[in-house]
Amino acid sequence: MPTPPDIAITRRPTGEVTAEGGDELAAALLKRAGFVIETTPRSFWHRLPWDMGEARENQMASHAARMLAAVGYRVGLGPDLHIGLLTTPSDPQGKRVHGHQILRLTDELNGAETYETAADLADHVLDPHDGVLVRLSEFFEAAAEQAKASESDAGWDLSYDFAEAAATLTDVGEDLRVAAEQLRELHRPAKPSWQARVTNYFATVPSTKRAGASTTPTTASATTPPSAPKPKRTR
Repeated sequence: MPTPPDIAITRRPTGEVTAEGGDELAAALLKRAGFVIETTPRSFWHRLPWDMGEARENQMASHAARMLAAVGYRVGLGPDLHIGLLTTPSDPQGKRVHGHQILRLTDELNGAETYETAADLADHVLDPHDGVLVRLSEFFEAAAEQAKASESDAGWDLSYDFAEAAATLTDVGEDLRVAAEQLRELHRPAKPSWQARVTNYFATVPSTKRAGASTTPTTASATTPPSAPKPKRTR
C-alpha cells in the first residue's frame, strides 16, 4: 500500500489551488512560496491567492512542492499542476535547482513593470534574515567548517577561502541593507507627449540654411566657369 503524502497540493473543482497537511515548518514554507492560510473552527488549509491565472498557479504550486520535498516532506502534487524543471544549455537535466530558482527570480526582476515589484523581488536576495545573501554567507561558513575537519594544511587553506567568501557576502549585505527600500522609492520618468517629441525633433534637426543668408548668387561668373571658345568649322 503506498504511503500517503505529508502534504497534498491540488486544484479543486472550483479552480482553487489548495495545500493540506504538514506541520508548522511546512506552513512556513508554503507561506514563503506564496500560499495564504484559511482556517475554520476545526481545521485549516492553505491556498494560492485568487485570480492569478492557471499558468502562474501551476508555477507556484510546483515551486512549493519542490521546496517541501527538498527538506524531506512527501508531497502529492496534482498532475494538472506539475510543470517541468527549468533547464539551461549548461544544465539540460535541470539538476541545479537552487541556481535555477535565482534565475527565475532574475527573469521576474527583468520583467518587473514597477519599482514596487522590483523592490519586493530584491528583498528575496537582500533580506537580512532570510535573503539569498545571508543564506549564502551561512553556506560558506558551513563549508569552511567542513574544510577544517580534514585537519590538513590544504583543508585549512580552503577554510580560509570559504570564510573570506562568507565575510564578503556579509559586507555586501550590509552595504545594500536599505537598497530595496531605495529601489521602492524610485520613480520612472514620464514619457513625453507626442507634441513634445515633435517639438524636440525640430529643435534638434541641423539647420541647412542660416537665417538672413541670401540664396541668389551675386554674379554668374562667381558660380559658373567661363565656357571654352567653339572651334571654327571649315569646308
